[in-house]
Amino acid sequence: MRIVVNHIPRDLPALSKVSDLLQFISAKPPYAVAVNLQFIPKTQHSIHILEENDQVEVIAPVTGG
Repeated sequence: MRIVVNHIPRDLPALSKVSDLLQFISAKPPYAVAVNLQFIPKTQHSIHILEENDQVEVIAPVTGG
């Protein structure tokens, strides 16, 4: 199944969850995840199933002054 993560196409097995994707891309916390512009809470990462052509953003917080 093809999805787009941070504007980069990726191939994942069918029925992959957000947590599978985060492991696949070796995401390091802290981060926030949005699928098709909808925020996915951390409590939903292991149950939210991704679908073909989903647009996923994995966003790390930025600090500064």
